[in-house]
Parts: sequence; structure tokens; C-alpha cells
Amino acid sequence: MRGYFGVGVEHISKEQNVGTIARSTHAFGGSFFFTIKPDVDIDAMRSSDTSGAFDHMPYYQYNHATKLELPMECTLVGVELTDESIELPSFRHPLRAAYVFGPEMGHLSEAMQEKCDHIVKIPMKFCVNVGVAAAITMYDRQICLGKFAERPVKPGAPLDTPRAKKDTLRRKIRNKNKKF
Repeated sequence: MRGYFGVGVEHISKEQNVGTIARSTHAFGGSFFFTIKPDVDIDAMRSSDTSGAFDHMPYYQYNHATKLELPMECTLVGVELTDESIELPSFRHPLRAAYVFGPEMGHLSEAMQEKCDHIVKIPMKFCVNVGVAAAITMYDRQICLGKFAERPVKPGAPLDTPRAKKDTLRRKIRNKNKKF
């Protein structure tokens, strides 16, 4: 998959959720992880991540949404269950993105929502655990931007699997002096 992405959480209060999201970010190939004003013990947060994600990708911590700094041309995507949000299955994920999730039993702050380039929602009847929402979002990104075969019409595996593209424009160089 081309491009990169990072994942962050705002005002999160449970170490287990932070560890789960960091681990999922690492597992799905995330490039960085960040928190905004977390209400967690950093050491406990690291110990809840059994994959060692914090040793394999950068971790950034910010005191306020307005202090969040992202790489140039990185699109900030908020994940929030609101009436105005774009439904995730209809959303084209940016090649360079940072996804931010709100706290347990809460939502993204107004300052964070204003900072977002897009706000998406997972279509469902009510909110799920923030760690589950993060994993669903990263999986959707992988399906959207990964090079997977189209889903078949009938149940089962696709008939054709994606193959590495061969360089069809490359021509064989011939030496006119050789005879064979």
C-alpha cells in the first residue's frame, strides 16, 4: 500500500484502549501514533501494548488540539458519530492521512473538529469502543487503498488474485552484432 497514515486519540482515559489502538496502528502498518491531552499513565499505556508498537513507530503527545502538528500535506480525518459526518464506506481515504478519535464516553472537541479536513462516521446504531472504531477505520483504509482483488459476485474467494504489474513497456535490447 502506498502513502502513510498515523492514528491519534484525544482526551483518552483508559490505558488499555490506548495500548490496543497503538497495537492496531502498528499491525495495520501505521507510521506514527499521537495523543492529545491524554488522561493516562504513559508507562501503563506502554505496558498494555503487547506488540511493542511504541518501540517501532514514533509517538507524539500534544497538550491541546491547536498544538497538533502533522507532516506537510497530511490530511486530518476525524472519526465521530454525527449527522453531518461522511459514512466510512463512502469515503475515499487520503494517501497521506492522520485519523483522530475522541475519548471514551465523549466526542472530539470543537477545536479538533474544526482542525479536521474531513469527519467520517462508521454507520451503526450507536458508538462502539474507541479501539474497535480505530481498527474498523484502519481496516477500511486497507481495503480502500490496498491492492486487493475485487470482491466476487458470488460468495467465496475472487477468481483472479492481484498480481504485481509487469513492466510491459520494457523492450529487450538486441545486439545487432551477435548472431543467434
